[in-house]
This record gives sequence, structure tokens and C-alpha cells, in this order.
Amino acid sequence: MAVQVIRYQLSGSQASHQPQWGVVFGDKVAPLAGSFATTGDFVQHGLQAARAATEREATLALSGLTVLSPVTTNQQFVCQGINYPSHIRESGLDPDNLPFNCIFTKASSCISGPFDDVIRPRHVKLLDYEIELGLVLKRDLLSEENVPADKLHDYLAGVTIVNDVSARDVQLPQGQFYKGKSYRTFGPVGPYLLLLEPAEWRQVSALQMTLEVNGQVRQQDVCGSMVNKPHTTLTELSGLQNLYAGDLIATGTPAGCAAQSPGKLAMLAAKVLLSDAQKWRIFIKGGVKNPDYLQPNDLMTLSIRTKDGALDLGTQRTRVVAQA
Repeated sequence: MAVQVIRYQLSGSQASHQPQWGVVFGDKVAPLAGSFATTGDFVQHGLQAARAATEREATLALSGLTVLSPVTTNQQFVCQGINYPSHIRESGLDPDNLPFNCIFTKASSCISGPFDDVIRPRHVKLLDYEIELGLVLKRDLLSEENVPADKLHDYLAGVTIVNDVSARDVQLPQGQFYKGKSYRTFGPVGPYLLLLEPAEWRQVSALQMTLEVNGQVRQQDVCGSMVNKPHTTLTELSGLQNLYAGDLIATGTPAGCAAQSPGKLAMLAAKVLLSDAQKWRIFIKGGVKNPDYLQPNDLMTLSIRTKDGALDLGTQRTRVVAQA
């Protein structure tokens, strides 16, 4: 059975305590013995204790805890882009003619908790959201390996919710993902690290993702729609770079983002008639009028779960605030 794990701090007068790990049972938490400073430490040394935890040991009220990201900021934050056909189309591309797996990184310092505020920098006007399934590595991958689809449990500890928050007026005009997606608080993660049994990895494709802004559904799809599946991405990444236990891979987002392609005809006209500077000034000016971009005080609510609730990654709620 899947295990819902959280990383937390005690609230109130005891909030200075070091972060701890626990297993969620309804509205209670069973604290785990031992100190795991990082996600890598936990997945290497704490999984057995988490699976052995019982409801009888759940002595803490979940409501009295400050829930932190289950992925610590020392871990690598690797991302896939344009990995859902619906998002590929809204980006103005053809999902049947996409010859590569788009890989980029976010700064790990952007990782924040599942209920923390998302801070919109003063110069950012076009703030966007992206719900994504996050994969958390179980062990190091230091050389190229061919990862079988039915052996994900040998490589991955579990899954979590990721919001790949993006400053489109930085990302797109500058032609680089890293800067526009790496501002502090642009990576809410959690609340749960859901530990899966070997057989449960086959149900990942049935996970349903939903993102709402102020109660309005903006994104909804199933994880099985991914173009590049987890095993193929792990295989490719293992031939490219070192990965370590606890590292996070965000697997892409479906359609429904605020940013939309203007269409092939408009893009061709802009390419022929306008300079790059003119083109992006028009893009930003038009984007400011788009009510789907995030504004201060907007509330984002993200959930990922199977229809029957057997796999439930919890619900992430974050509010947008303007940089002071």
C-alpha cells in the first residue's frame, strides 16, 4: 500500500526544532525516529521505517504542523518541457513531430513548501503556473543504464506534486528556461512524498492532475498522456549526467497555462515584419491584458490522485504575493 510521507516542523513555540519526517494517517501523523537531513538521506535510510509505521503511532495532529517540501534544496531539480500533447499544441508545435525530449533545470533554491506563498518579483508581469508529477530518485544513477518500464521501483522512491511556476516575460523573450523558472519560491513541492509499492508504479499513468486558480479549473489531464515516459527519461538522463538519491524530476505539464501560442500565421508575420524587440514588446503588452496570468492574492490549488483515491499525493495550496 502507498505511504504518504511528509517533512514537517512543529508549529508554535516548538517551531525551532529541526525538520522531521512522518507518515500521514488521515488527520494524524506518526513521527519517524531518526534524523534525515536531506531527502537523499531519507530515501536511502528511512523507507523501511516509513513502511513499518502504524496508525497507532500517529500521535501528532496534522493541523498543528508546518508542512515543508519533501524535497530538500540540496537536491537537483531536473525538468521536462513540452511533454504532454495538449501543451505541445498550445505551444504552437506538433506532438507528432517532436524529435527530442526537452530537458532543463530549475535552481534548487526555488523549492518551497506546499502551502508557502509564491512571491512574484517586482519586474515580472506574466506569472504562470504548471502542475507536474514529480519523480523522486531512490538511488544514485552514476552511469548509463537502460531502465525497464516495469522496474521503476528499483530507481524511484515515490512521487510528489510540483508547480513549475514561470515568469513568461523573462523565459520567452530571453530564450532560456532557467532564469524565468528559478526565482525563489517558483518551485512549490508536496505536500506528500507518496511511496509506492512495485505494483503501484503501474498505476502512475492513471493519476489525474488538476490545477485550479481561485476555484476555477485551469489544467486537467492524466499522467498517462506523457509523451516521454518516466523510464525513457531516466534512461536518457543516466547517459547524460549523474543523478543522486533524493533528486527531483518534474515530468511536464498539460494544456491550460496562461501562456498560449499566437498561432502559426501570426508567428510568421511577426518573424517577417518585426524585430525581436518589437515582437516581445507586443507579446508582453498583450499578456498583461490576459486575465489568466497570476496576480497577487490569487490562490492556486493543485491535486494529483487516482480516480479511486488509492494513490493520493495530497492537495497543494499556495497564494501569490507581490515582492515587497
